[in-house]
Amino acid sequence: MAVLVFMLTVPANAKGGIFNTERVKVRAEVLADGLVHPWGLDFLPDGTVIVTERPGRVRLFSKGRLSDPLPGVPKVLAGGQGGLLDVTLAKDFARTGTLFLSFTQGGPSGGGTAVARAKLVRDENGARLEDTKIIFSVKKKTGTHQYGSRIVLDRDGNLFVTTGDGGQPERAQDPFDGQGSVLHMTPDGAAAPGNPWPDGKKGLPQMWSIGHRNIDGAALDPATGKLWTVEHGAKGGDEINQPEAGRNYGWPVISYGTNYDGTKIGIGTAAPGYEQPKFYWDPSIAPSGLAIYDGTMFPEWKGDFIVGALKFQLVSRLKRDASGKITEVERMFKGAFGRIRDVKVAPDGSIWLLTDEDNGEIVRLSRAK
Repeated sequence: MAVLVFMLTVPANAKGGIFNTERVKVRAEVLADGLVHPWGLDFLPDGTVIVTERPGRVRLFSKGRLSDPLPGVPKVLAGGQGGLLDVTLAKDFARTGTLFLSFTQGGPSGGGTAVARAKLVRDENGARLEDTKIIFSVKKKTGTHQYGSRIVLDRDGNLFVTTGDGGQPERAQDPFDGQGSVLHMTPDGAAAPGNPWPDGKKGLPQMWSIGHRNIDGAALDPATGKLWTVEHGAKGGDEINQPEAGRNYGWPVISYGTNYDGTKIGIGTAAPGYEQPKFYWDPSIAPSGLAIYDGTMFPEWKGDFIVGALKFQLVSRLKRDASGKITEVERMFKGAFGRIRDVKVAPDGSIWLLTDEDNGEIVRLSRAK
């Protein structure tokens, strides 16, 4: 059996405690630490949590304890921003044990974002991944940053996979590339129904949308089934988008940010044929994980966007009005936990965070009495 390495950390931890937000008091508990740059998590039907670490490890967190790394993880190219990234359970996980991982795959010319399918097995011999198979990978590149990536299931169980431009902006405008894009595929890696170019003549069959810089957060709107994403700008210009099939979201032709030396990006903030963001931050908060709140624990936040931030080390809450306009209404927990990498809503309505640190943590946010 997997060795369980430590017990639950309780709110007495210096980074736990009670926080006053605009509408509700929140209790923060540091449930686990000692993770190395944790990147993604998901909730198993029995309450176990599965979590990835960027160097290439998958662990299970259950009953206050964290397992040893599971065998069977695909080989990752770990370095810079690359490594093991997101994890998402298949729609039929309870029956099949199938899950999906996104990661940086190495090759002769560098690395690229890839997606693997695997089966989680737990028996008397311990927990492990079996039948691990790469179902999709983009062209390899040089460099060590801006790989994305999040995996979100649509209502039919197909995968939306987000990627970054790999620090090579022009690739985000190539519909045959796969970097700087939203991809939409079946659990086997084929083009999902409804894709704009399923015959491959105008773009990859798996392509959904192009012109993205680096999408580190994505979620399906529980009310509409539409995909929403958050992506990093350069110096300013972080965006919230609702990617639609065949649309071009502008990077690097248009942007509300500037280059890091202050010079202009592309041709400005708008141009014909390029979509506008639904919201943007300037200055940049370096947005990461995205959740659209649909739990019962915080009814005051129903339908709100909950976005983690790396650079600003906070959680941003944004509301939508009847017209669809998005407004940032609150910045919570600033500096309390460090760099926030992922945000997930648990089945009980609590909100779970991952911190992107050498000593990364799992933090649970619940309603304080």
